[in-house]
Amino acid sequence: MIEYPRITELQEDYLKSKIAEFLLEDAPAGDVTSNSIIDSNETSTAYIQTQQDIIFAGKPVLEQFFPKDKFQLEMFVNDGEFAENGKILAKITGSSLLLLTYERPMLNLLQRLCGIATLTSKYVKIAKPFNVKILDTRKTTPGLRLLEKYAVACGGGSNHRLDLSSGILIKDNHIKAAGSITEAIKAAKLANTGLPIEVEAENIDQIKEALECYIDGLLLDNMSSGETTLAVKIIRAYVFGEKVFIESSGGITLDTLKDYVTTGIDAISIGALTHSATAAELHLEFE
Repeated sequence: MIEYPRITELQEDYLKSKIAEFLLEDAPAGDVTSNSIIDSNETSTAYIQTQQDIIFAGKPVLEQFFPKDKFQLEMFVNDGEFAENGKILAKITGSSLLLLTYERPMLNLLQRLCGIATLTSKYVKIAKPFNVKILDTRKTTPGLRLLEKYAVACGGGSNHRLDLSSGILIKDNHIKAAGSITEAIKAAKLANTGLPIEVEAENIDQIKEALECYIDGLLLDNMSSGETTLAVKIIRAYVFGEKVFIESSGGITLDTLKDYVTTGIDAISIGALTHSATAAELHLEFE
C-alpha cells in the first residue's frame, strides 16, 4: 500500500525563515504606528483566544514568534486538541512593541492553520470508523505547503505526496502526452525511481489497462459512489488487487463523504482541506 510520511514536526530553522519573511512583508520599514507610540522598554501581557470551537494547530509557530529569550509563552492547548469557543489558547508576556508588530502576521498564520485542522477533523470523524484515510493534496497556498500539511496532520488527516519529487502520480495530461496509460506506465518504470506508481483513472477501461501494467495505486477520479464500489470489486479481484492502494478524489464533500467510506477504498483525497478551509476566528487581547 502507498503511504507517504505524515508531516508531524516543523523544523526550527524552517519556521524562523518563514516568520522572518512574513514580518518583512508586513513591516518592511518597521511598525511605524507602534514605533511612534510605544516605548521600546515597555512590556505587556497578552492572550490569544478562540472565538469558535476549533482543533488547534500552531504551537511550534507560536514558540518561534515568541522565543524564550525574548518572551514568556504559556500554552494552554496542544496541537491536535479541541478548544471550545472562548478558550484562552496562550498567554504571552514581553515587549509591547514586538507584541503589536507580530500580532497580525502571527494571527493570520495561526487562523489559517487552525481552520485547516478544524475542517480536516470533520472529514476524519466520518471516515475513521471505516478505516478510510483522509488525505490532503498539493492544492496548497504557495509558500505554505509544509505548514498547511502539518495542520492537516493536526486535524487527524494523512498527507499525500509532499511535492512532485515524492511520488509518481500519472494523471490525465500525462496520459495524453505519453499516448496511453500503458505507455505512461512503461516510461515511469523505465525511469527506475524506486517510487510507487499511482495512476488516475476516470472509468473501468482505464482501471483495467492500468492493472495490466502492475501499478501500486489507483486514483478514482470523479466517480460516483456506485461506480467506485464497482471499481473496487474489479481491482480487488485482480491477481494482485488486494495490494493496490485505492483512493477516491474529485468533489467529495462532507455531505457526500458518507457515500464513499463504505465502498472499500483506502483513502479519499480532499483538495478543499487546504484550498477552501475558512480561517478560524482568533484574536489577541492585551491584559
